[in-house]
Amino acid sequence: MTFKLSVLLLVLAVVTVLVTAQRRRPTSKTNDEWNYRDGAERVSMRGVANLTQVLDDWRFDILNQMKGLLQNDHQSLLPDYGRILPLSEALDDLYKEFNALKERLGDLTEKFTGIESFIDEVKSGRANNSGPASGPAPAPAPGPASGPIQRQGGRRMLRKKTTTST
Repeated sequence: MTFKLSVLLLVLAVVTVLVTAQRRRPTSKTNDEWNYRDGAERVSMRGVANLTQVLDDWRFDILNQMKGLLQNDHQSLLPDYGRILPLSEALDDLYKEFNALKERLGDLTEKFTGIESFIDEVKSGRANNSGPASGPAPAPAPGPASGPIQRQGGRRMLRKKTTTST
């Protein structure tokens, strides 16, 4: 039993010594940063000049290799332009379809403006004829083919000028 007690005391003493030694060690948080001024007077300027020359040579070699690759083997550096052409053609087709749809929409709008004006005239004729019943509504007088036409409700309709080709 005395042997176990002496071993326990020995371990406890070692742990106590280690803990106190750890606490006595100076810990400064400023040591985490590198002090570039430390030892600056011992720097060999010849070594710095040599390092600068080495880096400059590497830059020159890298730029020459890139220039050579661009001149002689540009497919290895630049994207495959063969894939871009089909994309360009597809975009061109989409643009043509969009313009055709826009043109068709303009044609349909032009057709519907005539129908709208006829419906507006019929509605105004019914509103005027709501009194005593008389004969059929008079036909609207043909107006000019171009220029704004005043419609019911203050809306204005612009008609497209008809062009005659010779």
